[in-house]
Amino acid sequence: MASLTRIGVVCRIGAKPLLLSNTLLPRGLVAYQKSRDVEPFRLAVPQIQAAQSHTATSGSKAASMHWTSERVLSVLLLGMAPAAYLYPGPVLDYTVAAALTLHGHWGIGQVLTDYVHGKTKIRLAKAGLFTLSMVTFAGLCYFNYNDVGVCKAIAMLWRV
Repeated sequence: MASLTRIGVVCRIGAKPLLLSNTLLPRGLVAYQKSRDVEPFRLAVPQIQAAQSHTATSGSKAASMHWTSERVLSVLLLGMAPAAYLYPGPVLDYTVAAALTLHGHWGIGQVLTDYVHGKTKIRLAKAGLFTLSMVTFAGLCYFNYNDVGVCKAIAMLWRV
């Protein structure tokens, strides 16, 4: 980016650089203007769309706490994997179920924040995400209560 800015300064002086000729760059990036009293090259500025949760109205402390809690949960999941294998039990089963569900919910939520735009689409995506997270947690709890549990199931898969 700095090299394009410096080349732009040279263009104002009157020299036409080879790298910014119309044949070497796509049309969306550089638009050449015929009049020399205006800036000869103008870079196209892409629009960045941000979800409402990432605008300036949300508190930076809340965002920082959320980021920190995501990282703490990820580190706890790394510790839960060997603990679940070595000490399987109902408490660890439900803890793993809740942690995996929350981890997945936050991860998919970030993907939706990045790629879903428009008020109606965002609302539908969030409703679908909450439904998916509730069904996932309910299914894991059902599996823990009526079957061997998440920890023993993973241990059985590792033995195969």
